[in-house]
Amino acid sequence: MQFVLASKSPRRIALLKELGMKFDIIPSQTPENSTKKRPAARVKELAVQKAFDVARKYPGAVVIGADTLVYCKGEIIGKPKDRADALRILKKLNGSWQSVYTGVCIIHLNGQKMLFGHEVSKCKARKLSEAELEHLAGKHMDKAGAYAVQDKDDQFIEKIVGSRTNVVGFPVEFFQKLFKEFVAL
Repeated sequence: MQFVLASKSPRRIALLKELGMKFDIIPSQTPENSTKKRPAARVKELAVQKAFDVARKYPGAVVIGADTLVYCKGEIIGKPKDRADALRILKKLNGSWQSVYTGVCIIHLNGQKMLFGHEVSKCKARKLSEAELEHLAGKHMDKAGAYAVQDKDDQFIEKIVGSRTNVVGFPVEFFQKLFKEFVAL
């Protein structure tokens, strides 16, 4: 059975490899558009869109799609658009609790199987000075929330309640549970 990760995220790739999975990396080309207002609904919709986009081209493969966002003070926060946006995001998150949502979808079109769901973790950001925020801004442009807990130089998050791998961008424990259910279908 061929497995495909519909993402080029280095974190997702590394976390799946740590599980011992062998898979191809074929990033989805679908635009990340959603009309969903609730974070959980949005990440699930986008994970399904990404997985389905790749699965249509590889119907014999089991395709894994994922999407991560940060939710804080009523705002859904994705990847920063530019350095100024990264600074705006970090200022909003600075010293605050936030939620990190990741949607995961596993699909096998030829097998007519699909499962999807989401994980949520809570994080508390350290209160950083303006200069520290300026230094951090722009460093993690490819990450929702503009920070990276896996980066030893990034000390922005001081506490995580829930799955740490979810905050990194792929909830390993949740994926393993979902995959076990998927195999049993």
